[in-house]
Amino acid sequence: MTKNSKQVSYVVTAGVIAALYFALTLISSAMGLAFGPIQLRLSEILCILPIFTPAAIPGLVIGCILSNLSSPYGLLDVIVGSSATLLAALLTRQFRNIKTKGFPFLSAIMPVFFNAIFIGAEIAYITADEDTFWKIFFVSFAQIGIGEFISIVLIGLLFFYKSLKKISFEKLPEN
Repeated sequence: MTKNSKQVSYVVTAGVIAALYFALTLISSAMGLAFGPIQLRLSEILCILPIFTPAAIPGLVIGCILSNLSSPYGLLDVIVGSSATLLAALLTRQFRNIKTKGFPFLSAIMPVFFNAIFIGAEIAYITADEDTFWKIFFVSFAQIGIGEFISIVLIGLLFFYKSLKKISFEKLPEN
């Protein structure tokens, strides 16, 4: 594969992931699960993909930006949510080779951790006053964290490692 075709493959892979993230978030939004203190975005299942390809990093971030443009929290959610996604995707990729019983649990926890903190703080900032900020933050942290854990660790990690074992992830672009 030439350098040019590798670059094209990288961009196409990132674009497909962005489109899938956006479409799955729209479906989650239609079910009332994409925004707010209780979230179970179907698109978050894809947050495991940086383990397999670095092209998932820009794909997830672009998908998140596009998805959050329709957020009831406005531009703040675009900035905060996309920042959480970027940091989580970078660390998911970084820790991909650290495995427990063959599973990259540390990688899978990165999106759970960053989304719980960032989105929990965002929700508390928007909805709380100075007397209730920490209470709302910790409740939102737990709610977002549980939804992310279900989407990413329980569904995403198991889905990609058990159901899609037959797919050759080695064919995905590395650069």
